[in-house]
Amino acid sequence: MFRHQGKSRTFKHNLHIATVLSFVAGIVNVTGFLAFQELTTNVTGHFALFIYDVFNIKFWKGTIYFLYIFSFLLGSFVSSVLIIKFRGNKKINIFVVPTIIEALILIGIAVSSNYFEINSPNVIVCLLLFAMGLQNSFVTKISNAIVRTTHLTGLFTDLGIDLSQLFFPKLYPQRKKLKANIKLRLYIISFFFLGGIIGGVLYSKANLKLNTLSIAAAILIISLFYDDFRYQLIKTKRKYHHRKKTYNRSQKS
Repeated sequence: MFRHQGKSRTFKHNLHIATVLSFVAGIVNVTGFLAFQELTTNVTGHFALFIYDVFNIKFWKGTIYFLYIFSFLLGSFVSSVLIIKFRGNKKINIFVVPTIIEALILIGIAVSSNYFEINSPNVIVCLLLFAMGLQNSFVTKISNAIVRTTHLTGLFTDLGIDLSQLFFPKLYPQRKKLKANIKLRLYIISFFFLGGIIGGVLYSKANLKLNTLSIAAAILIISLFYDDFRYQLIKTKRKYHHRKKTYNRSQKS
């Protein structure tokens, strides 16, 4: 999921990372909204409210929406800087660092909510937007801009375009690729909704409140460890088969 980059990435890799991260985004989005009545995975609504306040000369009130937008932008910037910085280091998976930072932010908010009263909810909203900026940036980088997981506006637009092209097979003959794109977008949308539903149930019915974010963080960490564990397992198998072949050759000679 996280390890393969560039030409080595397949549709299957993108599908796996899309389902995991869209599920996480769905949890974060619903948890942030239920806790603070603010959207925490995209900035479209915040930008509209910022413009509205500026238009009505309520500059101080509009500042908070500007901070929301800036937090998402900053998260995307930091994620990209980290990826570029560690790109030359082949010992480190360059996407691990921003993923771990995102997980730590989610865990930090969840744990601190159990010990401290939240007097500055806007700070928490900014942190959640920063985390989603991190995620949207590194998933865009890793998938070569094919996957977006934190908001659905562009996805529904692209899905509508892809579905329309199904009706014109002569103009769009690459049916396999077209159907793969539709499948990917449907998976992202479905898992975003599923994450939102589960996040809502855990927040309200299970009464986990902001601890719901720790579930999202756990999914991120498990995905990272699974990726590395699977890679090490494949490496070990290859080494074993290589040694076995070498041994068999030496026995024959």
